[in-house]
Amino acid sequence: MIKLANRIQGTTTLVGLLGYPLKHSKSPHMHNTSFEALGLDHVYMAFEVQDGFIKEGLDALKLLNAEGGNITMPHKKKVVEYLDDISPDARIIGSVNTIKIEDGKITGYNTDGRGFVKALGENGVDFKGKKIVLAGAGGAARAVATQLAFDGAGEIVMFNRTLSTAEEIIDNINNNIPTCKGRALEMDEEVLKEEIKDAAVLVNCTSLGMKATIDQAIVSSSEDLPKELFVADIVYDPAQTKLLKLAEEAGCKYMNGLMMMIWQGAIAFKIWTGQDMPIDLIKKEIFGK
Repeated sequence: MIKLANRIQGTTTLVGLLGYPLKHSKSPHMHNTSFEALGLDHVYMAFEVQDGFIKEGLDALKLLNAEGGNITMPHKKKVVEYLDDISPDARIIGSVNTIKIEDGKITGYNTDGRGFVKALGENGVDFKGKKIVLAGAGGAARAVATQLAFDGAGEIVMFNRTLSTAEEIIDNINNNIPTCKGRALEMDEEVLKEEIKDAAVLVNCTSLGMKATIDQAIVSSSEDLPKELFVADIVYDPAQTKLLKLAEEAGCKYMNGLMMMIWQGAIAFKIWTGQDMPIDLIKKEIFGK
């Protein structure tokens, strides 16, 4: 455990995490470990800001001369209206998870989708011009799907229980990224199985497979997964969800959400500091990998 009190001085600047709830977050450990390892005079702290108070949270960070911070649920979409500027991909995505404060001006970024794309690259997955099937239409799904489209996916098919939510995300992609064809479909396992037959990547952005639904997956059998399919699950606890066990049985290459989580943090770290996060240290010290 890092003894932060030993290195915090009058010169130390703040990076803050705004969201609710936050007590489960691994971000403070990840970023403070990185600051200390690189000898950077910053401290990362989590501030629980309830829904409806994000403007006050941003004002507080500016008042305290913070370097920037992260924005998490339930504020990722609502924060956009209080920013001075926003990156092009975050503007299309419509949500922000990282902010940089300079001269009292706040610029917003979204590193969730970029973190996922970086993790795909680490696994040697070439998705450009190819079909991707994605389950779920929450905040992470929005960022992942839009970034994949932004970075060259040929087609994205999004499944969700509430069709209108998926349609809104897909319409946004079709209207802003003409190089990618998007389709929204209501969640149906039989239809999903048909769509993945000619897909390059299957992404689970639902909560299925987490502790409350640990024995569930978006498909029922390993026979439903073509061997050539790359299977990604944004869940990282447990490390191997039911979907990833099925992928392993099918002989598919796969990844969980751990490296997406680390890389989205690393990209944010670079935005604040201009330096590269010590990825290998973070994997070892915090996640035991």
